[in-house]
Amino acid sequence: MADPSSYRPKPGQIPDSPGVYKFRDEHRRVIYVGKAKNLRQRLANYFQDLAGLHPRTRTMVTTAASVEWTVVSTEVEALQLEYSWIKEFDPRFNVKYRDDKSYPYLAVTLDEEFPRVQVMRGAKKKGVRYFGPYGHAWAIRETVDLMLRVFPVRTCSAGVFKNAARTGRPCLLGYIGKCSAPCVGRVSPEEHRELAEEFCDFMAGRTGSYMRRLEKEMMIAAEDMEYERAARLRDDLGALRRAMEKSAVVLADATDADLIAVAEDELEAAVQIFHVRGGRVRGQRGWVTDKVEAVDTSGLVEHALQQLYGEETGDSVPKEVLVPALPEDPDAVSEWLAHRRGSQVSLRIPQRGDKKDLMATVQRNAQQALGLHKTKRASDLTTRSRALEEIAEALGLDTAPLRIECYDISHLQGDDVVASMVVFEDGLARKSEYRRFQIKGFEGQDDVRSMHEVIGRRFRRYLQEKERLGEWEETPAATGEVAGPAPLPPGSAPAGAHEGTPAGAQAGALADASDETEPREDDGRPKRFAYPPQLVVVDGGQPQVAAAKRALDELGIDDIAVCGLAKRLEEVWLPDDDDPVVLPRSSEGLYLLQRVRDEAHRFAITYQRAKRAKRVRSSPLDSVPGLGEGRKLALLKHFGSVKKLRQATIEEICEVPGIGRRTAESVAAALAAATPAAPAVNTATGEIMEDDDGDTP
Repeated sequence: MADPSSYRPKPGQIPDSPGVYKFRDEHRRVIYVGKAKNLRQRLANYFQDLAGLHPRTRTMVTTAASVEWTVVSTEVEALQLEYSWIKEFDPRFNVKYRDDKSYPYLAVTLDEEFPRVQVMRGAKKKGVRYFGPYGHAWAIRETVDLMLRVFPVRTCSAGVFKNAARTGRPCLLGYIGKCSAPCVGRVSPEEHRELAEEFCDFMAGRTGSYMRRLEKEMMIAAEDMEYERAARLRDDLGALRRAMEKSAVVLADATDADLIAVAEDELEAAVQIFHVRGGRVRGQRGWVTDKVEAVDTSGLVEHALQQLYGEETGDSVPKEVLVPALPEDPDAVSEWLAHRRGSQVSLRIPQRGDKKDLMATVQRNAQQALGLHKTKRASDLTTRSRALEEIAEALGLDTAPLRIECYDISHLQGDDVVASMVVFEDGLARKSEYRRFQIKGFEGQDDVRSMHEVIGRRFRRYLQEKERLGEWEETPAATGEVAGPAPLPPGSAPAGAHEGTPAGAQAGALADASDETEPREDDGRPKRFAYPPQLVVVDGGQPQVAAAKRALDELGIDDIAVCGLAKRLEEVWLPDDDDPVVLPRSSEGLYLLQRVRDEAHRFAITYQRAKRAKRVRSSPLDSVPGLGEGRKLALLKHFGSVKKLRQATIEEICEVPGIGRRTAESVAAALAAATPAAPAVNTATGEIMEDDDGDTP
């Protein structure tokens, strides 16, 4: 715990201008980001008597080890920079809303030649028009099914579309009139895009003029005795009315507005948002957050506005935003919203009428969401706390292990040996911290040696980060001792060029720190190996635990606990103990260790299978330097298979467009060096089957 006076800026150092400030901890992580009209006045509030601070603020300033700031010219710039830094650094003490579900949107891909209507989740993409969010995907599909009768826009995937274009036959929707079938040329790209734009206009709330136009066309068709066309238009009008009935009118003046309500207690807050377009509720969503900083309703509203509109532009930001309390600086927030929209935005508290009544409904939804969340989470918080306490007691730890790392080795009969590292913080998986390793130090199957290598590589990187940041210093030369972990021996760079590849990244995408020639500026972003765990768990028994402990001892690390969880009897093994620690089968601590171990196993085997599949899909042509995918496909298309290509002469290979003499010689050499697979045998007849070595590179 740091003393805030130890890093308090000197009087007069802090400017009295608008700006954004960052608190960092001892590891240089950014733990809090804030903005202020007057930096000097705001930062002075953090360095008063600790007894006078809010408990959460007191925890933050005693966790921090330094503070820095950036001066900006306006309060709107400060708001934008604060939002950017919160997104970039993910500070632990800032309010961070988490969606209570992944909401589906109705999306129209206007960036394609033939726009497609579909259900989309996740991050919004450029060039796509979104409507919603909706509570359920089936609600979108019901609406789209009704709308396609009037606006027969393409809904099929790219593969189905291309197949229909190739065969000249549309899909079922094209035959029953719910798709205009642009795939077979029934409408031109321009006509189909006009249909998609009309669909978007109708979904955006501009329904009145279109409905009146259809009614007029129906009456004209009836007067002209075109009864079939009039009946079709009548049915179209009925379908559109049924689609509109799915979202009742809540504001009579066809308002475009978002209504935001907040329900809170001392520890948590829930936010509910109703999206009203054309006077109808087009979408609803909700967030829940821990109040890790001292923040009132105005602050919660400001944070919600930042998260809701920080990535939005244009019509995605409505003309009117109704809130339960105005932010601390409503003018700056309004100006920021207007900049996002491109025109004026009204930010206000509804005082009377339909808007106030609807706000009361949104508020009730927020209260119910908070109550439901607390009901679900109450037992979960208690259970996780008890699990961590049981682990600490069973292993003899001084404090509960708030960060646990677990390692597992995976291979297939000694091939494609990989390892996984998963991280649990406060009893919950932190997937952004997951890492995976390729075992490079040796060939073959040896789980104990593999575990020693992985633990050594991971914590060698940790020591490198500490050394780079100067987090320990040598004692006076007379003692010949070093305070803290031992320095790295020469040449002890981590083995393997793909160390610590994060989850979701391509293997080999990250280079070792030892390969870096220039020192990296520390920017406060989460580092890959900078933070030590309180407990290391290995998947295995006494041999694996001993290997992990030996790796830590070789690096001079003695403040991290190690244990292993053996699968057979679920026994917990400690270093240098001949007998395991047996936790009760009903122990929450054992359940947590099992979840950690199982997650490490899942992550390791997923990576191992991916590597194996990639190796199986490989071709002898992969080893030919300078031969790209295009020329590989050209070779296979020309000869039909790798087997026939292997039988071809260099002159025959040169006949392929784009293949020169030197490349042909390299291809022939690579195929000659590769050993063809053994022929397959039909076990029923004993017949040797032809093997074409596959048709893909």
